[in-house]
Amino acid sequence: MTSRLAVFCAATLLLAAAAMAQEHPAVTAQPNTIYVGADGKYESAPDTALVQFNISAQEETAKAAYDRASQATDQIRRILRSNGIEPKAAEIGFFSLDPVYDYRSPKRKLIAYRVNSSVSLKLRDFSKIAPLVAQLSELDVTANQSVSYTLENMDAAKLRATEDAYQRARAEAEAVARAAQRALGELSYASVDTFEQVRVVTPMMARSMGAAGMATPAPTEQFTPQKITVTAHVNALFSMK
Repeated sequence: MTSRLAVFCAATLLLAAAAMAQEHPAVTAQPNTIYVGADGKYESAPDTALVQFNISAQEETAKAAYDRASQATDQIRRILRSNGIEPKAAEIGFFSLDPVYDYRSPKRKLIAYRVNSSVSLKLRDFSKIAPLVAQLSELDVTANQSVSYTLENMDAAKLRATEDAYQRARAEAEAVARAAQRALGELSYASVDTFEQVRVVTPMMARSMGAAGMATPAPTEQFTPQKITVTAHVNALFSMK
């Protein structure tokens, strides 16, 4: 029993050491060096809005459901063109035609057919979002509308976050060197990890009519989209003079 326990403990220690090695890069400490880690970030306004919605049409026959979905899609094309957007800019995620059954009876009964499709559209002109989604919401075959903001030029933001993290790491290393009455030398090793934090907004953007018959602003109008934060972690090894 004692030998088995010893083997188990040894295996556990090896697994723990392996886990710690995966969390942090393996760096061999050398004399007269400083190893530091620091976080940095960069906040940027989004440059792209992703509008997403579903098309769903249900009729008694498969042909009728397909025809209704086709008519709705043609309406969507006209709405896009009326807002200065080419229909080819919209992307179809999936298309399905499925039977609909009534399961309330012991024997399921075919009652209809439903067409489902998802559409996504990227916009750089944020002023087009409110009128576009307002018109789409008036169609009885569109649902699950959402808007999310993203940053297409993510690589540039990651570089800025990395620069901020490195400057913080170097400042910490310089503070340690001064405390030891030494001078900071050259960078001999560095590792970088970057992360992006994208916030998703899912507003209902249909316009409603007020008492005076005037359209009220959409919920997202006159507000600024939340910034996208990119963070970076830098581990750096410096020599000391």
